[in-house]
Amino acid sequence: MPTIAPTRPDAPPTSDSASAVRAFGLSKVYGNGPAAVTALDDVTVGVTRGTFVAVMGPSGSGKSTLLHCLAGLDTATSGSVEIAGVDLSGLSDRDLTRLRRDRIGFVFQSFNLVPTLTAEENMTLPALLAGRKVDQAWMAEVVATVTLADRLSHKPSELSGGQQQRVAVARALLARPEVTFADEPTGNLDSRSGAEILGFLRRAVDTMGQTVVMVTHDPMAAGYADRVVFLADGRLVDEMADPTSSAVLDRLKRFGD
Repeated sequence: MPTIAPTRPDAPPTSDSASAVRAFGLSKVYGNGPAAVTALDDVTVGVTRGTFVAVMGPSGSGKSTLLHCLAGLDTATSGSVEIAGVDLSGLSDRDLTRLRRDRIGFVFQSFNLVPTLTAEENMTLPALLAGRKVDQAWMAEVVATVTLADRLSHKPSELSGGQQQRVAVARALLARPEVTFADEPTGNLDSRSGAEILGFLRRAVDTMGQTVVMVTHDPMAAGYADRVVFLADGRLVDEMADPTSSAVLDRLKRFGD
């Protein structure tokens, strides 16, 4: 059974070939003195390779901050993050940029596509900027997974919102990342298109061995995950294996008790 397992609280994380992402004692504080705001408060968590994890919690719970710190987009005030055994705190800015480019995939609420490029060119742009040759066999598999073979020559303006987000998903997967981070990936989509994106992410995990960590506020979206972790006031307060949308909704209601 896929797991998100807390690290022992009395020891820092060690390299673990089964873990895609590990965080230990992660805290993030904005500001100083009386005006300081604690977004994350001593969060310790690990994400097993080949799993789909949803991160949920009330508004202001710290879920997006956690995702950004795990992905190396933001720096924690204290604690550490490892991706595939690499401690992010020990990397120079250049090496961190390279790690994000080569080993991390990103899918956000906004599609972030280049409007003048075709779907195929948007997918392959990160590899070309990095000077890497595109693996055509892998690209064919990714394109098949997101069912975009007949849209590769279309520009973003010629694609629906769901199709544009599928291009963004394909772009993330094409680099064979250690982990793909998705921040509200269905937030700008209608329910049908959102379900398609979630289905594609689920298939990427099941058939391609990818690892996905997704922040969402939607219990229906969380139902696609192997496991859900819940944050409240910057702390990890609960976990749920084999989630269903109704079970997640019931759990979220308890935050208001």
